[in-house]
Amino acid sequence: MEFCSTSSTVPNLNPSRPLRSLLPSISASLSNPFLQFKNRPFNALTLSSFSRQIPLLGPTFPRYSKHITASAATSSVAQSTEIDRLPADIKVTETKEPNSRLRVSVEVPRAVCEDCYKRVMDEFRKQAKVPGFRPGTEVPESTLINYVGKQSIQNATIESILKRTLPHAMSSVTGALQDSVRIVTKFSDLLEMYSSSNFVRYDLIVDVAPEIKWVPENGYKNLKIVVELDSDIDALKVSEQELKRRHKSLGILRIVTDRGLQIGDVAVVDISAKTIDQDESKVQNIPSAETKDFHFDTEDGDNVLPGFVDSIIGMRGGEMKSFALVFPESWRQENLRGVCAEFTVECKELFYRDLPELNDSLADKLLPGCTTLEQVKEALLQKCLEVEKTAKDQATDNAILDQLCKMVEIDIPKSLFEEQGRQLYGSKLLELQGKVKLNEEQLASLSSPKAVNEYLENQKENITAVIKQNLAVGDIFKHENLQFPTEELVKEVENSIAEFKRHKQEYDEERVKDQVQEILEGAKVLEWLRERAEIQYITK
Repeated sequence: MEFCSTSSTVPNLNPSRPLRSLLPSISASLSNPFLQFKNRPFNALTLSSFSRQIPLLGPTFPRYSKHITASAATSSVAQSTEIDRLPADIKVTETKEPNSRLRVSVEVPRAVCEDCYKRVMDEFRKQAKVPGFRPGTEVPESTLINYVGKQSIQNATIESILKRTLPHAMSSVTGALQDSVRIVTKFSDLLEMYSSSNFVRYDLIVDVAPEIKWVPENGYKNLKIVVELDSDIDALKVSEQELKRRHKSLGILRIVTDRGLQIGDVAVVDISAKTIDQDESKVQNIPSAETKDFHFDTEDGDNVLPGFVDSIIGMRGGEMKSFALVFPESWRQENLRGVCAEFTVECKELFYRDLPELNDSLADKLLPGCTTLEQVKEALLQKCLEVEKTAKDQATDNAILDQLCKMVEIDIPKSLFEEQGRQLYGSKLLELQGKVKLNEEQLASLSSPKAVNEYLENQKENITAVIKQNLAVGDIFKHENLQFPTEELVKEVENSIAEFKRHKQEYDEERVKDQVQEILEGAKVLEWLRERAEIQYITK
């Protein structure tokens, strides 16, 4: 029932911190064990050594590629894992561009082009079966060109030039981000250049690890943080509510026949609502407020629209009533804030709870293992105190991360933004998949390039903030020479892998290690900052 308030009294204990590498397509990544959430079927990256949930999905710190992949719009350039020795040096010029991007201009001398041409011809001689020539026989160059085709040979030569020279060009680039390299010179221009002068010059664009500027410099060492805590996060209050809930669950619902609805009763109601407007043509139904056969507990009045409970008190079974209410400006659905609506409620059935006396005899039923009511109260209070501390610590961490985000200036490269955004979108899609079983058509629509690009555009501010927070944390870990015990890393990796195996999930051991290491690094930085920060707690 959407007119009920569903805001949690406990802050998010598991903020989304996306993975560094998402599978090529979102639909394919749905089985990726790294992208599971707490309260979802399984999460192998929950660290056992922490009292609260450190972000389960590791931060996106830049990783620099050892092997660069490039692609041109009109050609497929083979990947190279080794740098091939060239007969002459190429000339490489780097020019800085906005968004942590470099333009790398590469001039390939004639000697290199000729050597690539020779290699291509030798390869064609080995593979081509030219009529009139036995295998192993030297085929004249002109005959081979006529048989294979001049265009095919030139295409292969350009690809050979790019394949051999690209690793040399990238060897001088510091901090290149993986999979961010792309050749921007048109393949047709390369062909024309080569055919006219046996010389090739091409440009490529590469994103590099962004520089992090702190404002003020080293300002993170003297953080002043104001942490807002939810007023409802009170361990004693919550434990009393939990005890009351458990007590109510032991009661029996009995039909009310001789009076109207009062606090403590449960009513089965049908609810509908529509906007109020003098112009009848503008009156609209409010679908999110409509429900049928809803079992409404009047003691949950704090979670519904203000004034709703008071308006239905006294209603009898079979009675219908209409009344007007205004959605408050703090309502979570922005389109309903300030809207005056007419609600119509039909009370179909009315029940009261016949509760057993709350004493020691109920202890084991209220909380298995307890023998007295005081033991139940104490155990529930201790659990709620743990939740309260966890919520307070998490709120502190979130406030610190928000402050770090405001203190850094980073020229974020496009490839890093898009990668982070796609990972966040993948996480959202997985969360949705966990709630609603999407069919193939729905999944294809939600994972389409259009849907992803719309998300990147709409969530630009949020994606940017996540990147800035992650990079800031990584920078602090490095500059402050923070460390954590190696045995802790080994233990957590083993625990995570054991969980993957137990749930029969595929995993990559190196990737698990990287993820766990980044989580531990983030936890260490937050611990270091909390010890040095000036923190003020206020209740909102």
